[in-house]
Amino acid sequence: MRNLLILVIILQFCACKTTQPETIYIEKEVLAPRELKKPTAKNIILLIGDGMGMGQISAGTYASNNKTNLERFPVIGIHKPTASSHLVTDSAAAATAFACGVKTFNKAIGVDKDSIPVTSILEEAETKNLRTGLVATSTIVHATPASFIAHNVNRRAYEEIAEDFLATEIDFFAGGGKQFFDLREDERNLIKEMEAKGYVIETFLNDYADVKMRMENAEKFGYLSSNKDPLPRSQGRDYFEDMSMTAVNFLNNDVEDRGFFLMIESSQIDWGGHANESDYIIDEFKEFDRVIGKVLDWAEQDGETLVIVTADHETGGYAVHHEATIDNLITNFTSKKHTGDFIPVFAKGPGAEDFAGIYENYDIYYKMRAAFGWPAKPASNR
Repeated sequence: MRNLLILVIILQFCACKTTQPETIYIEKEVLAPRELKKPTAKNIILLIGDGMGMGQISAGTYASNNKTNLERFPVIGIHKPTASSHLVTDSAAAATAFACGVKTFNKAIGVDKDSIPVTSILEEAETKNLRTGLVATSTIVHATPASFIAHNVNRRAYEEIAEDFLATEIDFFAGGGKQFFDLREDERNLIKEMEAKGYVIETFLNDYADVKMRMENAEKFGYLSSNKDPLPRSQGRDYFEDMSMTAVNFLNNDVEDRGFFLMIESSQIDWGGHANESDYIIDEFKEFDRVIGKVLDWAEQDGETLVIVTADHETGGYAVHHEATIDNLITNFTSKKHTGDFIPVFAKGPGAEDFAGIYENYDIYYKMRAAFGWPAKPASNR
């Protein structure tokens, strides 16, 4: 009887509770952490110091009052500069790794280890309606610039490589090698053929001020700075700094605001290494550092540009001697050829964080694609 009474009381209490005005509690919506979209680069400027290993950077820094623009980069990585055919790469295989994302054999330009042509990041940029450019202190058909625009098993097939310029829509280029365009064995005049495609092509034979003036009204522009190889800076070559920044501004000056890819190469740091001439290396490095500084100044103002500085390989086994001082820089060489030293990579701007760490040289290609925000591409032949 007692248990029955307790049950009745409980039921009455519950009934009373249900007749009371209902209090409604609205829980605050708990959202999953929002996936932040990784900032992508509108522009990429890849600067390559050919043959520039840590010895060249060290000596060049000490010779520059112990301070260079490389110190402005917040991200530093290291790449492994090997070819598919050799532990020690040449410029052709190394630049093909940067440009196309594959290991290939020494002397190969824009082809994989099976000699099959591979699309470069410059060519991909064109298909995505970006503007493109190349600047070098070598001939423009030399191994490094050629790897971004040509496809050939022989890096020294200069006349064939020049023909590949007609197969692309590159917007700006500057470098030597005029003879491979208009003084050819097949008697073709590629300068006239490019002009028929809408290019303004200027050469070292014209006054430089007039060259710059005519360039202002060009939609596509090429400057051939010498007949064969350009001179060293110390012997009078003076277009590199100006043409590098001219290229940046030319490509950026676009009514469609499309973005761009630009490769700038200081080619002759390597030549100083092959010659075992320390003064040659340091002079070319200092010029390259000035270009790097100007590019960084521009990119910092722009805010949407990824800047990368690296080398294809080290040349000369170049090092600072143990008896050197800051006022008396003594250096040594162990070779007149390339070495297999790992190579530093410097990056600043959208996507720069991906360039930290140690990785293969071909990874630079994939990291640049990721910085542009392009869909991942399978690596079929690394």
